Amino acid sequence: MISLIDYGAGNMASVRKAFEHLELETEIIDKPEEVIKATKLVLPGVGNFKSLEKLEQTGIRAAIEQSIARDVPFLGICLGMQWLFETSTEAPEVKGLGIFAGRCTRFTETPRTLHVGWNQINYCNGSSRLFQGIPDASYFYFTHSYWCPIENSSSATSHFQTNFAAALEKKNVFGVQFHPEKSGDSGLHILKNFGELAC
Repeated sequence: MISLIDYGAGNMASVRKAFEHLELETEIIDKPEEVIKATKLVLPGVGNFKSLEKLEQTGIRAAIEQSIARDVPFLGICLGMQWLFETSTEAPEVKGLGIFAGRCTRFTETPRTLHVGWNQINYCNGSSRLFQGIPDASYFYFTHSYWCPIENSSSATSHFQTNFAAALEKKNVFGVQFHPEKSGDSGLHILKNFGELAC
């Protein structure tokens, strides 16, 4: 069972539809006790870095941290990946989960702030479980205004104005800046690989 965490702003419908297309069973959860019981967690992030406060107020953040510490596979999508870092210039007063070191930063205003559309990713190494069976330099669909720094756990990078982390992998924690549910066959392959991870 793949549990999708609903905090009131995530793109639940399309992510769930993508998993169900792969015949992978899903559920939508919004309570800490449900997070604790989950065997695989997905956080589809849409909105503002400050939205992490909603997860803290409801107790879901603490439950996520406990689950990650127990080695439950966790996938953060788009903003869900940015929350895995220490902080963001979008809401510097809000502390991220701190799984990965560094700060997410806004793209510059010129030529445009929003990185939206198809873009290539480049592997940092060939051992990523999430990208098994997907060729290097494949295209994925991005839509974001803030970028994550490249660090030791980066499994793939991309480029828009600057090189940035497109995907991360550290033990049981995964993050993708792009939207796999909108990225065609390659995106579905990402979700399939996550869904088939051994717990």
